[in-house]
Amino acid sequence: MIGNKPVVSRLAPTPSGYLHLGNAVNFVLTWLLVRRAHGTLHLRIDDLDRARLRSAYLENIFQTIKWLGLDYDAGPDGPTDFERQYSQVHRLGEYQAVLTKLRNLPGLLYACGCSRTEILARATDGRYAGTCRLAHTDFDAPNTAWRAHVPEQLVVEFEDLWQGPLQVQLAQALGDFVVRKKDGEAAYQLGSVVDDVRLGTTLIVRGNDLLPSTAAQLWLAAQLPETASFGATHFVHHPLLPGPDGQKLSKSQQRPLDRGIMGETTSPRPVYEAVARLLRLPPSTAESLQSLRAAFEESRMLHAISTLS
Repeated sequence: MIGNKPVVSRLAPTPSGYLHLGNAVNFVLTWLLVRRAHGTLHLRIDDLDRARLRSAYLENIFQTIKWLGLDYDAGPDGPTDFERQYSQVHRLGEYQAVLTKLRNLPGLLYACGCSRTEILARATDGRYAGTCRLAHTDFDAPNTAWRAHVPEQLVVEFEDLWQGPLQVQLAQALGDFVVRKKDGEAAYQLGSVVDDVRLGTTLIVRGNDLLPSTAAQLWLAAQLPETASFGATHFVHHPLLPGPDGQKLSKSQQRPLDRGIMGETTSPRPVYEAVARLLRLPPSTAESLQSLRAAFEESRMLHAISTLS
């Protein structure tokens, strides 16, 4: 339980590349937390970006979960089941209904034809530009995205179960983010909120790189009564694992011959070892998923997380 609510969480990969070590570590850490709390774990695959979806990437999600030895309580049992019942394309109407309500809120959204590259080009000193200089209110204009206007001084505050109280200056961290893409479909920030509200998610486990997204989603969800319950979600933001070059692991940087974590090692033990290091557990606990779970459930390394029960 978290407070008086059952723990409900999700694995939420995107089929836009082969899953790397960071994805696998997040999966195992999420699984450990949910199983410790006797909660419910969903598999929720985010495929709104259909242009980047490949059948091999989708299959890799299920292969990696099985390879890691993980189970989940709800969600697709394979690629065919996913496409038939669980793809986000089946929920486009839900996202559009929320988009319409957000559009009707005065001053919240605007239409913009700029690309992300153009927006970033106007950033200075690591700070995003303010409202797009080409912003307009013709929401039906072709080839335009809808962006949320983030107040310049907005600070989003929330309690993180790993790091404690956090504050994110959203305008500087993310800027005016997209809620509807140029193709007319919902963007990630909105789709993720709507899906988590529908699933009744109470715990989200993410890497530190998604702190701005968490802040954006909390702020966006608070704009409508239909999504306001998202504000009660608890979060765990864990440290990132660097790649061999010291940079953040990213599917977008994969080379043609890359096959993700399953292409790098025949055993999932390196994943368990990485999780053990994050949790400050002895290396010997990474011999298997079962030994890692046993050690984690006995550990009091993270007091707030260890109170999940």
